[in-house]
Amino acid sequence: MVEQDLKILNRLGLHARPAALIAQTAAGFESSIELTKDQVTINAKSIMGVMMLAAEFGANIHVCIKGKDEQQAFEALKKLFDDKFNEEF
Repeated sequence: MVEQDLKILNRLGLHARPAALIAQTAAGFESSIELTKDQVTINAKSIMGVMMLAAEFGANIHVCIKGKDEQQAFEALKKLFDDKFNEEF
């Protein structure tokens, strides 16, 4: 199991486009991927679930991944967060 907090670094937070990127990326892995913010836990493969987190700039999202490709899934998601969902350079 891989667990870590990731910070929202893009100024607009988790709006529709970043939520779609997270869900699409998560769907490419077999592992179970859950995101938690403010005691709300969702399946990262659900775009509606990700949007429901309503995570703003600076918010911490707890990532919990379980499965045989968990490390690769975490690295892919971490890259999205670190790259500010390709919205800012």
